[in-house]
Parts: sequence; C-alpha cells; structure tokens
Amino acid sequence: MEKIRFIDLFCGIGGFRIAMDEACRENELNPECVFSSDIDPFCQSSYESNFGDRPFGDITKIDEKEIPDHDILFAGFPCQPFSIIGAKLGFEDTRGTLFFHIARILKHKRPRAFVLENVKLLVGHDKGRTLKVILKTLQDIGYHVQYSVLNALDYGLPQKRERVLIVGHVEPILFTYPTPIKPYKPLSGILEKSVDKKYYASDYIKDKRKQKHISAYNPSIWHENKAGNICSYPYSCALRAGASYNYLLVNGERRLTPREMFRLQGFPDSYKIIDNDAQARKQAGNAVPVNLAKAVILKLLPYVAKSLNMEPVIKEYEIDNG
Repeated sequence: MEKIRFIDLFCGIGGFRIAMDEACRENELNPECVFSSDIDPFCQSSYESNFGDRPFGDITKIDEKEIPDHDILFAGFPCQPFSIIGAKLGFEDTRGTLFFHIARILKHKRPRAFVLENVKLLVGHDKGRTLKVILKTLQDIGYHVQYSVLNALDYGLPQKRERVLIVGHVEPILFTYPTPIKPYKPLSGILEKSVDKKYYASDYIKDKRKQKHISAYNPSIWHENKAGNICSYPYSCALRAGASYNYLLVNGERRLTPREMFRLQGFPDSYKIIDNDAQARKQAGNAVPVNLAKAVILKLLPYVAKSLNMEPVIKEYEIDNG
C-alpha cells in the first residue's frame, strides 16, 4: 500500500505524530514518518521510546537537501517568543527565527501540505505584524495559507488550551477548519483513582486556597493566576511547562500526575512516560493537543490523499467520552 509520508519538526514528544497515525488509521491510510527533529535530548528519548526512531537534533544544522521527500510537514515551532508567559519578543528572540528554518525546508522540499502550531498570542503579536510576516513568507514560497485559533476544549479534551493552527497547501483547495465538537471528556475520565501522597500540596497551601475559593464543581481543577486570584472549572486551564508547581490543583488539594497531564493533552495511556516528574511536566506543557491536531488533519487528509491518487474513507471526528 502506498504511504503518506510526513516529517515532524520541533516534534517534542510526538503529539502531531500520534494525531497523524490515528487519523490515517481511521481512514485506512498508511502513514510513514520519514524524518523528525527536536533539540531537547529528553524529548528525543521519549520520542524514541514510543516510536522507535530518535529525532535529529538542532534544525539549524540540518541541510534541507538531506531531508527525505514527504507529502506533509508538521511543526509545533517554539512558542516562547510569542507566549504571554515569556517576554513576547517574537522575531527579536533567537527562537522566533526558527520559523524561517521551516520555510527553507518547505521551499526546497515542496510537500503538498503543512500544519504549523503555535500559541494564540502569535495572532496579535506586534500588532499582527509577526503573523503577517509568517503568512507572506509561506505565500511567497507558493502555498495557499489559512490560519485559525482553535481550543482543545472544543475537541474532546477537558483543557482550555487555545492554539493557532496554520495550514498550507499547494493546490487552491476548499479547506475549512473543523467545527467545534462537544461535549469534552469529563475529568472523571482523566483523573487517576489512586495518587501518591507526594502529589498533595501542603496543609498550608490547601487551607490558603480554600479560604479564598469554594468550587461549584466536583471534580474540578483549581487555577491560581499570577495575581493570586483563584478560579475552578470542570476542566483544566492550559498546562504550562514553566509555571509554578502548585498553579493547578485537583479539587484544590493536589497536583496533577504525569499520566493525568498526558491524558489532558490527548496522549493515550499506551504512551510510555520515561522521565522524572519535572521532565514529564515540561514535556506535557509544551506538547500539541493530540485531539486538536487530529481534527485539523482529518480535514486536510482528503486533499492530500486525492493528490496521491488514494481513496480514503474520511470519517467524522469522534470523541471518546469514556
């Protein structure tokens, strides 16, 4: 069977790869990841443990001519330069310029389509000029480009995580972004039944939280912002790689376990978590939400498959609320 080849840049722990594999499997298509890259050695090890191949390192040192031909390019390029948590320096930050390494690969390899992911604030960064540069760069290469801000909460995950998804394709196709689908998976399907005592906050922190806030939901995840204000919902606020240790507490009492964080990002329980809690927290906080990526890929697959003379049976995106 002919394969849909893809590459996975800034791959992290493989959220895009899982989403692509699941979307293709549901439509009786055969995907093949022919190249992946991430500079973080811990992410490389996690990726290798789960997929069997180790990502290449620094993308700035990789010659685009050495990258295999592929049909789709995926990239969750670094978001820190545009994030509300960071300094919001954009292209003034070295990491911000990493986008142009995606552009040079697209220009040379000319895949049929691509999907890029970043934080919501990219849209308004520098009064919209940063995104305008990104879109024009991609259009000048020869792609039809669209973008939209989507929320993981609308695609089955109990996590309010807004991300901008930039989709490009060579042909002038009638691509549309996926319609929001509800309900999301309940927290009861995410939270572990038995949790080690080490994840519980101190009595001091628990008492301080509960003096300030009473939740209307059970179970709930309590969020404390930088100003010390507390809110709670029957879902999680966005996981963050570098936030304070206790900024999210289940029922105001304990931190999320690594498995719970991975579940909130849509990773299946079959995904092996091989690193310590600190690294797992960082990896989950930087990951692309699998369900969100999958919903976009399912909308793009018919066009890519048709251009490859494949006949996929495209199915509607479904949510497992088990």
